[in-house]
Amino acid sequence: MQIDKLRGKELDQLFKAILSLRDIEECYEFFDDLCTINEIQSLAQRLEVARMLQNGSTYQKIETETGASTATISRVKRCLHYGNDSYQMALERLREEEEKEKQQ
Repeated sequence: MQIDKLRGKELDQLFKAILSLRDIEECYEFFDDLCTINEIQSLAQRLEVARMLQNGSTYQKIETETGASTATISRVKRCLHYGNDSYQMALERLREEEEKEKQQ
């Protein structure tokens, strides 16, 4: 696992800060201060690529709809198949949350 190479006090601090955010508005504000717009958009794009790959979309459709390069799509696909299953976990939780919101 590559993240083991990054583990440390500073990264723990970052993740704890993210986990302390209380709502989506705080996330927008925090990430606006923390990252460039391009960095935020790249992170969001990767998650959307993962969602589309899980739903069976082709590289061409993903590239067209998200603007992601084939290299980015390939990297996300590799993570989906050989990574830590974190994309699957996050996307499943998002789906569950969306279903709860629809029922209310």
